[in-house]
Amino acid sequence: MGKRTFICLLLVVLFYPSSGQTGGDNVYEFLNLTHSGLVSSLGGSNVSIPDDDLNMAYHNPALLSPSMNGGLALNYVSYLAGINYGMAMYSRSFTDAGNFAAGIMYLNYGSFTEADPSGNITGSFGASEYSFSLIWSLAIDSAFSAGVNVKPVVSHLERYTSLGFAVDIGASWHSVNNLVSAGLVIRNIGYQVTTYAGEERRQVPFEIQAGGSARLAHAPLRFSLTLRHLEKYDLTYDYEESGNDTGADQVSQELVENLMRHVIIATELLPHKNFYLSAGYNYQRRRELQISSRVSGVGLSWGFGINTSVVKIEFGRASYHLAGSSNHISIIVRPELLYRRRIR
Repeated sequence: MGKRTFICLLLVVLFYPSSGQTGGDNVYEFLNLTHSGLVSSLGGSNVSIPDDDLNMAYHNPALLSPSMNGGLALNYVSYLAGINYGMAMYSRSFTDAGNFAAGIMYLNYGSFTEADPSGNITGSFGASEYSFSLIWSLAIDSAFSAGVNVKPVVSHLERYTSLGFAVDIGASWHSVNNLVSAGLVIRNIGYQVTTYAGEERRQVPFEIQAGGSARLAHAPLRFSLTLRHLEKYDLTYDYEESGNDTGADQVSQELVENLMRHVIIATELLPHKNFYLSAGYNYQRRRELQISSRVSGVGLSWGFGINTSVVKIEFGRASYHLAGSSNHISIIVRPELLYRRRIR
């Protein structure tokens, strides 16, 4: 039954009309934000790490597993320009029905000053967006699993409201010894049901991601490679002209530039099961947000985590621009285990 459901969903994707744009022309762009402290430290996207981290299920629903049963994930992000967002998620697993999780993500843009056409201050207004997550996954066999994340969306900007939905379809594989894993996700297959003020409907930020992770057998290191926007080859805005380049040189530069903009690389240092250090490099972010006079650490990210049998604490920091970075804090707890320890 699980295989039939997953194949049917993939067939739907084949006929989904995707656009070549990766930003600017889409609605509900906040769906691409990561709330996880771990994922933010790995460059902002990861679909292949099969740990018992409940936050990974948001990035690839196929990663939702029985090891996450009873987990509660709480996330808060201090974003740019006073914006903040977060997510809460809870999971349960059932032997015959599979694994389930439900959560809510919010994005608060803060308070804005309202004025009339003459510039007279008339008050203030706010803006916020919400996305619900209903995740289901099922193990196809001992190595493969598949999952679906249904995301109703509510976007409220001043007095205007828009409703929509998006669906993620994911697949995951891991080796017998769990040292190598891979994932594939088709994100944000969706539709804007109602518009803000009667304007034309816009597309949701559709994307295809794939990635792999490999942990060394005799060293505390894990490496990850994530490929984003596989539905679109050209992710550049404009190429820099150079009078010294020949035609062949220009084509070669464009090819390398386009390939690299799809790539996120990351590594984790795992010296102990209760602690990790992580770092990532997002080439696309670096190229889009860097200042030519001073590139600095734009596109780089780092973080750490502390794990116990009851609670996990994760922190991630991502550098977007010289003017600011984002800070991600995640707490993942097992309420049932915590309650048992209290009554002993």
